[in-house]
Formats: sequence, C-alpha cells, structure tokens
Amino acid sequence: MFGLVDCNNFFVSCERVFAPRLAGRPVVVLSNNDGCVISRSNEAKRMGIKMGEPFFHLRDRVRKGEVDVCSSNYVLYADMSRRVMSVIRRFVPRIEVYSIDECFLDLEGVPDPEAFGRRLAATVRQWTGIPVSVGVAPTKTLAKVASKFAKKYEGYHSCCVIDSEAKRIKALQLTPIGDVWGVGRRLQPTLLLHGVKTAYDLTQWSERRVRGLMALPGLHTWRELRGQAVISLETPAKKKSLTASRSFKQPVTDYEELRSLVADFASHCADRLRCEGSAARTVTVYIRTDRFRPELPQYANAASVKMSVATSDLRELAAASSRLLRSIWRDGYGYKKAGVLLTDISVGGVQTHLFDGVDRERQQRLLDAVDAVRRKNGAGAIRVATQRDVLGAMRHEHRSPCYTTNLNEVIKVR
Repeated sequence: MFGLVDCNNFFVSCERVFAPRLAGRPVVVLSNNDGCVISRSNEAKRMGIKMGEPFFHLRDRVRKGEVDVCSSNYVLYADMSRRVMSVIRRFVPRIEVYSIDECFLDLEGVPDPEAFGRRLAATVRQWTGIPVSVGVAPTKTLAKVASKFAKKYEGYHSCCVIDSEAKRIKALQLTPIGDVWGVGRRLQPTLLLHGVKTAYDLTQWSERRVRGLMALPGLHTWRELRGQAVISLETPAKKKSLTASRSFKQPVTDYEELRSLVADFASHCADRLRCEGSAARTVTVYIRTDRFRPELPQYANAASVKMSVATSDLRELAAASSRLLRSIWRDGYGYKKAGVLLTDISVGGVQTHLFDGVDRERQQRLLDAVDAVRRKNGAGAIRVATQRDVLGAMRHEHRSPCYTTNLNEVIKVR
C-alpha cells in the first residue's frame, strides 16, 4: 500500500501557525512581488477567490477587512516543510518527498492503514501546527485520489483509504478527469472531447486506445487507476541543474544594483549545492527586459563559463557571475528579470587538476565555518561584498517574519 500526505492549503497553514488570529478567517498568500494569489484558505475559496487571481482585484476587500493577505515567505515555508517531513520520517522509514507540501509513503506491512494515517495526521498537526490529509491506496495515483477525499470531507478524519474494488470504483466515479494525477491542462480538453469526464470513464477505455491517445505516461496512469501499481516509490536523484532568479518590482537600470542581485542569486545556488554535498562547474547568467512592455526598448542575453574545477564556494560562483553579467550588460535598458543557472553538477569529491591555484582542503574548512555561522545567525550573517538582500528588490508589503530561521524575528512573549 502507498500513502500520500498532503499539507492542507500549506502556505496559509504556515502563516496561521504563528498568527492564530488568522484561524477561521479568509486568508490568501501572494506570489512574488505580490502579484497574484497562490494559496487560499477554505474560507477564501468559499468567497469565490480564484487561484491566480490578481491581487489588485482584492484590494478593496482587504481594505474593508474582509480578507487577510500575506506576501509569500518561502524561507518560512521551506523550513516548515522540513519539519513536517522530519515528523513523517519518524513513522515511515521510506518516503518520497514529491513537493514542498506532499510526500509519498511506503506503507507495506502496516496492519491498519486507516488508524495509522489518522494517528500520523494528528501527530503532524500537534507537533508542527500544520493540518494534513492522508490518502492510502494500492497505487500512488489512487493514493492521490484518496488524499483529495480526505481533504474535502471531514468525515474521513484526515485519512481516506481505498482498499476494495467497490471503494475504488466509487472514488473514480466522483473524481473529475482534470483532478487525476498525470492528466495535465493540455490533455484534459482532449479527454473531455472524447467523453471522458471522470477518472472512472478513463478506466473503461481499452489499453490500445489509451496508448494511442496518451502514450506511455497515460498508459501508466490508466493502469494505476485500475489498481495496478506501476509507479514505484522513488528517492529523488541529485539535481542536474540549479537556478535562482527573480522578476523585479521595478526595472533595474543600474549595473551595480543588478550585479549585487546576481551575486545574491549565486549565493543561494551555492547554499543549495552544499546542502546536497555537490558542486557545479558551469555557471550561466541571464538577463532580460520586460517583454510585456513592448513600447520599451527590449533586450535579452545570457552567457556561460566553465570553471576549471567544480565548486560550491559562493565567492567563486559570485565572482564568475559578476564577470558574466559584465559581458552581457548593455546600458540604456531597464532589466525586469535576471537569474543564475548552475549545471555540470557533480556529487561527492571534487576532481582538481595540477595547476589548480586554490587550496581545496582549506577552502572546505572555511565553507564549513561559514555554514555553521549562518545556521546559528541566519543566512544573511555572512555575505560576499557584492551581495544585497534580493527580497529588497521585490514587493512584499505583507510578508510575515521568518519565525523559525532568524533569531531577530522569533516570536517574543511578554
């Protein structure tokens, strides 16, 4: 049996953990630059607020106190996700973290999956404050279906189990085809044109017809919906690339300002490399103007460099990024987006060469010391000189504090 743990309205739930006044209130969380809605509480959904709705549509409601709004705080959400996953790992040795708010579980040998799922959901809620829904079924696709029922209907008490043919058929008959894991926006209209309105409708097709229209991935979905497990639990491989980028609330016209932002992107990538015990050899920097403002001068470019030795040193990556930015910078443009992309990522030891001028052992000791200081005092405790806070280049008028990762922003009890 497979389990799927899904955090309910995750970004909103993270905000509510540290702001109990938001409980029971319509709450929305906004995207970067406070652009549009990316997470909604159930109360906000009942008000008719749509996912992706532009924030300016809601300003009057916010002003009147009808809706509470939060700017996205991904540092907080990532840390809360790690806490949730660590609690789950205490109960289940084998899990596959599928996204920031979802993970699959291997429940092979669990005698009472329903009782186990309810106990797991209650523990996660008690230890982290995050409500979760648990779906259990013979396949991963059916477990996703079950988790949606656990989230939608309170009678399941946070855990829905599909463990019989009758339950499978009933669940699929009540599941719109667009809600099936593996059926994307591109495929959904085609299936609807062929009369497939529910997941059950799809299971009534022949294997040959499914393969002809949906190819191999669709065939896997079809088999999983019919109760045949073909998608196994996976431990995600190390990333083949890493990127950090942002769209800015105002176009950047000053070179030094953009250079500082690009250095910050390089630092974020370096942090992620060290978390995975990996290093990157190729660095790419890209910039572009606002393509949605055709009346303004347009320019976009990118440049790459292959380092002599793969590295996770923020100093080397920031320096390389600065050189690349200088090579593609053009005066007279307002840059709306920039980013750093790392590729040629290797895991484990770094292969040096005879003419490498860097003492890699000494470098590693320094990086370990930097990481220790940052863990204790926050990510901004140590920076390269060219860095600036990338959040300062984004609109985030309603951002909550980083309660769990910054000592200066922890909750104070008086």
